[in-house]
Amino acid sequence: MKAHNMTIKKPYGFTLLEVMIAMAILAIALVAIFQMQSQSISMSTDSRFMTTAALLAQSKMVETETDSTLANHRKDGDFGPDYPQYIWHLEIGDTQLQQFKRIEVTVTNKLFINRGKYSLVLYKTPGM
Repeated sequence: MKAHNMTIKKPYGFTLLEVMIAMAILAIALVAIFQMQSQSISMSTDSRFMTTAALLAQSKMVETETDSTLANHRKDGDFGPDYPQYIWHLEIGDTQLQQFKRIEVTVTNKLFINRGKYSLVLYKTPGM
């Protein structure tokens, strides 16, 4: 009589517990990756706004500086079809020192509700 070799074969594959642990680790990693991507996009958008708004505010400030009288007033406008989402607000007023005027240009992006404002302030003597 032949003796049968009674070896127990090990099952191949993963258990349900191993698969669930691997899925949990993968989910945690994906959440972190998506959060970093979202933050990167937000920072890029903010950076683009700050750069564009600074250049637009400077151009409006230079345009205002050419006026030698610098009478106190407020004015609003936009930057035309090149920058349709950007608007500006100009305010010229007195300071505590009579020889200086305060010129403030505020550029706002209509698409950003909370963080879409950039202000540039200049103190200048009229006639210079």
